[in-house]
Amino acid sequence: MNDSSFGASGQNGSEAGAATTRADACDDGILHVPLLGNPNTGKTTLFNALCGLRHKTSNFPGTTQDARIGTVRAAATKGQADVEIHLIDLPGIYSVELNQSEAEICRNVLAGRLSPKSEPFGDPEGVCVVVDATNLPRNLVLVGEVLRRRLPTVIALNMMDLARQQGRLINIRTLEEQLGCRVIATSARSGEGLTELVNALAKPTVPTRTPPGDQAELELWADRIASRALGASASGIAIPPASTVVPSALPKPSLTDRLDPILVSPWTGVPIFAAIMVGLFYTIFSVAHFPMDWIDAIFAFTTGLIDAYVPAGILRDLLSHGIVTGVGATVIFVPQICLLFFLISLLEDTGYLARAALLMDRVLRPFGLPGHAFVPLLSSHACALPGIMSARVIPDPRERLATILVAPFMTCSARLPVYVLVTSLLFRDRPLLAGIAFVGCYALGAAAGLFSALIARRTLLKGKSRPMVLELPTYKLPSLRTAAITTFDRGWMFLKNAGTNILAICIVLWWLGSYPQVAPPADALLQQQQAAELQQIADAETVPDKKQFTQSQADAMNAAAERRIAAHAKENAYIGRIGKAMEPVFAPLGYDWQLTIGVMTSFAAREVFVSTMAVVVRAGDEDLDPSDAGAVASVQAATRSDGITPIFTTATCWSILVYFVLAMQCLPTLAVTAREAGSPRWAILQFLWMSGVAYLFAFVTFQVLRAAGVS
Repeated sequence: MNDSSFGASGQNGSEAGAATTRADACDDGILHVPLLGNPNTGKTTLFNALCGLRHKTSNFPGTTQDARIGTVRAAATKGQADVEIHLIDLPGIYSVELNQSEAEICRNVLAGRLSPKSEPFGDPEGVCVVVDATNLPRNLVLVGEVLRRRLPTVIALNMMDLARQQGRLINIRTLEEQLGCRVIATSARSGEGLTELVNALAKPTVPTRTPPGDQAELELWADRIASRALGASASGIAIPPASTVVPSALPKPSLTDRLDPILVSPWTGVPIFAAIMVGLFYTIFSVAHFPMDWIDAIFAFTTGLIDAYVPAGILRDLLSHGIVTGVGATVIFVPQICLLFFLISLLEDTGYLARAALLMDRVLRPFGLPGHAFVPLLSSHACALPGIMSARVIPDPRERLATILVAPFMTCSARLPVYVLVTSLLFRDRPLLAGIAFVGCYALGAAAGLFSALIARRTLLKGKSRPMVLELPTYKLPSLRTAAITTFDRGWMFLKNAGTNILAICIVLWWLGSYPQVAPPADALLQQQQAAELQQIADAETVPDKKQFTQSQADAMNAAAERRIAAHAKENAYIGRIGKAMEPVFAPLGYDWQLTIGVMTSFAAREVFVSTMAVVVRAGDEDLDPSDAGAVASVQAATRSDGITPIFTTATCWSILVYFVLAMQCLPTLAVTAREAGSPRWAILQFLWMSGVAYLFAFVTFQVLRAAGVS
């Protein structure tokens, strides 16, 4: 047999005679071609190699699964004009007939039930099935299910480079004859066969052969075709050798065979996985710190420009403290989110992430969660937004939803300023106890999340847990291109969906905190007047030491007056009035109206609590540093309206700490939950449950400590 028939497509007999095509029936010159395949066949890598950034992401109607539609243009050939191909990247499945949302999506697209009015794709003019060349028996079952639908079909025999390394030289011409459709040898990583694949997709043909209808017969059919590489079927039935696959010498143990006994074993795999995750999050926090600082500086510079060139008034306040601040509060987290998705994509592409899910399955399964949930829960320790978004890897819809609902219980980076402030108040000059309290906060959040998942899986999301059956892909070098495209896609999606929501929320909160405007208090105006008089004395002073001393007195007096004015404005604004109205609700937790305002404003973002306290309790400006001993002392000395009772008692501090560990105080997270869960009612349930749990445990904490005599 000619060597050119190995690893390259030969002439397909299905192109002659009875073969038909729907390409000519496409009036607008656009072909809609679903891209179908088993998980871990390199389908996404192939899609990115063909389409790159020439795709858009939306949702399949009635689902939370992404619909990625990419555009590929086939060059004009003799007798045929340019053809624009819209590739529809379908979810990876093992069978079209499975009772799964992913399989249902594939069945609908193959049947043409999704109308162009709801999404930008219509009835398919062809189908491309991506097949792993290193694992023909399993992949050919899905091929047979597609061929039975009698749609114009092209097979992309992917990972041919790995197949050759394993000594599997596949005779493409014979495989085409047995399947009755075009088979194109490809390697998405090296670019092999991509041009030929595009040309084949431009004019797909209806297969000339139809596999048997019974599922058992179909599996035997797939086994029979693939076993001619193997010499015998999996069931032990001897099959005469053929030329479909020509094996070379017996291959040596692969890298996968050598690594799996180490990486999948609970004794060695768990420590290795823990080390990898520590390294991953260390990288995120250390590397993302630099672009986050740059972004913060850019938005601070923008605010300065607005304050300098826009006349004082409502417009300047809206632009500076509403829009720019709101956008900046969202954009500053993009480096962390993008870096997280980039690293996770690399881990997934290597094949390691499937092993990690297998390791954690036995830990999470008693709580009704699969091993797939570990990465989303772990990601939520950086930020709940990417954690919730990464829950899409969970195949079971109930388990996916349970993971989404409990992910915000994990301690995210936005809680850290609150933890630092409160633990500094509780354990001044006792860093060891403060560190133990920090660890306790993380443990309490994780425990609350796991037990909430257990309750959800036994009530609202009750259902039989799906056994964790997943294929362990071979280890391979990750694709930087795929990781970069995935990162761009997820980052842009975050900005579009979370950014717009937080912008609207911040504008509303700015308005509530700024209006109605009231006259400054008389004591603050008097203090400003005294500061102005001191400033005049300082300007006229000729003795350097006296000049510096008087100047510092004037500055301190001015700063105190500005804090008094800001606190008075916050107290009398709508947000202050809401705080006073809500004070009876939070009084059982030990909070006065000032702490209530901090809790209320922190629903926009948890870290807002620190800056709100800086203004409301008159302890400093909005840039209160929780690690500053002087600022912490000022907060600790703050009193309630009676001027005697301290705001931050020991019992109150513990109550605050417990509340912030457990409460849902992040409106962007609620917005992403509503999107990923498919309905706002799940976000409402998440908010009510987490707020209720936080209130209950904070109440018990405060009341028990107070009853024990802890002030």
